[in-house]
Amino acid sequence: MTKAEQAKQLFMEGYNCSQAVFIAFADECGIDKETAALISSGFGGGLGRMREVCGAVIGMSMAASMLFGYSDPKNFEKKKELYGIIQELAGEYRKNNGSIICREILGLDKNAPTLPTPDKRTEQYYKKRPCPLLVYNAAEILDGYIAKNKA
Repeated sequence: MTKAEQAKQLFMEGYNCSQAVFIAFADECGIDKETAALISSGFGGGLGRMREVCGAVIGMSMAASMLFGYSDPKNFEKKKELYGIIQELAGEYRKNNGSIICREILGLDKNAPTLPTPDKRTEQYYKKRPCPLLVYNAAEILDGYIAKNKA
């Protein structure tokens, strides 16, 4: 199963968009599934369901940070390199999906109130939401980047 297929399956199991992508790469990041799920749990629905940056993009960025990031705050070269990677990944996602903003991708009114209550995962939910395809795309983008760039 590819990372993209795994991310989609995780979303269909009930994980949020950020979790689905991040958990798909947990093994490569050197963390277990539960830790990955906990770390990424607040980023679904465009950051706490506020419909800001798409959770799939956040999950992709978190995994990329684990794989290509830095821990020394004075390592400006590594920081610059990572920001370039994140911008490249997000740019590819934007090109494929029209935006990296959750509400824009979902066609929601930017002035609509955001409530913390997640939508129930029903058959109707999956019919109206492109999210399974979005997590698939984010994981596919990152997996392709890793294949080309991981030493």
